[in-house]
Amino acid sequence: MLKYSPTVIFMTQQIAKLNNKRTNTDDMKFDESKIICDVCPDWKSGGFHPELGILICQNRIKDKWHLEDTLSHELVHYFDNLKWEVDWLNLKHHACSEIRASSLSGECRFMQEFARRGFNTGFKVEKGHQECVKRRATISVSGNPNCKDMKHAEKIVDQVWDSCFNDTRPFDEIYR
Repeated sequence: MLKYSPTVIFMTQQIAKLNNKRTNTDDMKFDESKIICDVCPDWKSGGFHPELGILICQNRIKDKWHLEDTLSHELVHYFDNLKWEVDWLNLKHHACSEIRASSLSGECRFMQEFARRGFNTGFKVEKGHQECVKRRATISVSGNPNCKDMKHAEKIVDQVWDSCFNDTRPFDEIYR
């Protein structure tokens, strides 16, 4: 993915630019050692930790497209953490990065969401991208130790939705 995925390559370049600004050098590359593959619990495909880096769950990745979406999602968190020094225990910060990661990574593309949910689960074409992003962000925020429950997570996601969903940085725009 680091060599062939346009999204992953773009995100690692943007992360390198942020690193360059912090160190005032032009030769900083994305540090591949910050990507760790390991066995994970059944409910997650990847994760991000500001000190440890990106986790890819080798036992949960279904195919190369799933790997690309998962790595892209975690790279958005990596970017956000560098750009804004996210406080991951602050639910609004966490929700904003989850909204951005789900929206920008490709994991909520029409075909991905259709394959995941199908028409039998109430999947709607209209606003499908937004519903997917909101659902996935809510699930992630509900796992934050400062979140009381799923309703609390929904409320936090709703509070930051407009500004975070419309923030496509570092992309100029995305196709939904």
